[in-house]
Amino acid sequence: MKTQVLFSALTLLAGSLIAADSSPKDDIIAAAKKLGGQANYSWRTTVAVPESAQFKPGPTEGQTEKDGFTHLTLSFGENTTQAVIKGDKAAVTNPEGAWQSLSDLDNAEGPGRFLVRIIRNFRVPAAQAAELATATKELKKDGDVYSGDLTEEGAKAQFRFGTVSNPKGSVKFWVKDGALAKCEFKVTGKVDFNGNEFDVDRTTTVEVKEVGTTKVNVSEEAKKKLS
Repeated sequence: MKTQVLFSALTLLAGSLIAADSSPKDDIIAAAKKLGGQANYSWRTTVAVPESAQFKPGPTEGQTEKDGFTHLTLSFGENTTQAVIKGDKAAVTNPEGAWQSLSDLDNAEGPGRFLVRIIRNFRVPAAQAAELATATKELKKDGDVYSGDLTEEGAKAQFRFGTVSNPKGSVKFWVKDGALAKCEFKVTGKVDFNGNEFDVDRTTTVEVKEVGTTKVNVSEEAKKKLS
């Protein structure tokens, strides 16, 4: 009996020490992992940029299932594009709504080239949040919000095009029931793309929803393009 009591006490002590050693960054990485372990979930991504910005992306709606398909609906002004991803393969719709594999667009120019970059670099919210948390200098918790500044490399990684100078960034996370519920990150910097230089000031907000109740609907045409 004494041995059992001693073992129980040591177990509780070890658990307390582990909890004490857990940092806010550890909390967010664990919250992202918990979200990623769910059977499915949806999210909405919005991007805020200054009125003067040349490129104003619309919202993105996404659904994903564990070890299955990820479906995206991306808005660019009045245009909408759908994308389906599974593993390292992806398919997107063209302006007429027909599906084509991403590999067919690898040598595309203009908007097609831009779209390929977006999909190739895409990360579902759970993976994206873990990467952002890892790329912070330090995270601090204030109530239900975790926040911190990104390292220079972490901020630079959020720019998908051109040569970036003076990249800076910050990030906030919200956790519900131990899982990631929302993420918001802001980046600024100067980008040189094809000889054109412009300033970037972008705030991206990702809100998770319908955890465990999401249905990922993928057309047969899209599935064929992934085969």
